[in-house]
Amino acid sequence: MEFKLIAANFLSPPVLFFLLGIIAVLVRSDLKMPEGAAKFLTLYLLFDIGIKGGQELNHSGLSTDILLILLACVLLSAAIPYFAYKILRFKLNEYDAGAIAAAYGSVSAVTFATAVAFLQLFGVKFGGYMVAAMALMESPAIISGLILINVYIHKEEPGYTFDTYSSETLDKSKFKKVIHEAVTNGSVLLLIGSLLIGFVAGDQGHTDLKPFVNDIFKGVLCLYLLNMGIVAGSRLNDLRKSGIFLLAFSIVFPILCGAVGIGVSYLLHLSLGDALLMTILCGSASYIAVPAAMQMAVPQANMSILIPMTLGITFPFNIIIGIPLYFQTIKYFFA
Repeated sequence: MEFKLIAANFLSPPVLFFLLGIIAVLVRSDLKMPEGAAKFLTLYLLFDIGIKGGQELNHSGLSTDILLILLACVLLSAAIPYFAYKILRFKLNEYDAGAIAAAYGSVSAVTFATAVAFLQLFGVKFGGYMVAAMALMESPAIISGLILINVYIHKEEPGYTFDTYSSETLDKSKFKKVIHEAVTNGSVLLLIGSLLIGFVAGDQGHTDLKPFVNDIFKGVLCLYLLNMGIVAGSRLNDLRKSGIFLLAFSIVFPILCGAVGIGVSYLLHLSLGDALLMTILCGSASYIAVPAAMQMAVPQANMSILIPMTLGITFPFNIIIGIPLYFQTIKYFFA
């Protein structure tokens, strides 16, 4: 692997601001993001990514090949939690394993945004439909996680069917509510809505929204990653309680999922940029939408395990090492 890729990514402003956030915690600085600002930055990043994706989709159109790629992304998001769950059950109960499996089947919008910034740094183009893929990959993983918890808790019971529920797990009304939230939660709705608006507005929309779209994207990303560094730094003590098994899972499993993403990208003949985004979607993990959904649906799940794994280990690994690692691997096999 070319060292310059890691160095260029490591020395990029977004990654350096993330590290600054961690340092701020370690030196016990009072640096912190104002309340509500992090939420606004999240909304902006989703808005910007969605608008730009829609504009790119306006140029490329929605072909059969693109629909096939989107379908593959949805199937991957639904399938990944099953394999994560089977591995996690060696050490965890059904509730924790199901919640963490859903997180690793879902996606991280900020990891995706960092990968976009990485591609822009090297002038590599990508298709706008990958934004649609990111939006579509969030909900299937949550649904899969809920199904896994229900099935495996009751699979030993005589006469069990999928419609059987007990007081120990999800009731039907809560199950339906969580699925509704998974499909209509704010991040997915904003992404899809911005994508459609960007698609309809096209080049005129691009002109109307400058400099709010594109020009300030990296600056906002830096501020957001500064806050993520502060949050991740505050979780460092929790990581010590996770144990070697979960620490290893937080790095090895995303790499394996990334390898699957590279393989699927190769079979679908994706471009270099699209292949990296597909890979990072497969190899990232949700630390916002999934924990929120699982905390509501499965209060028995221990969020103090899930969040340090996804935010404290997988997220930093991906933005510092994973993105250039996957990019170099894709360049090698796609050359």
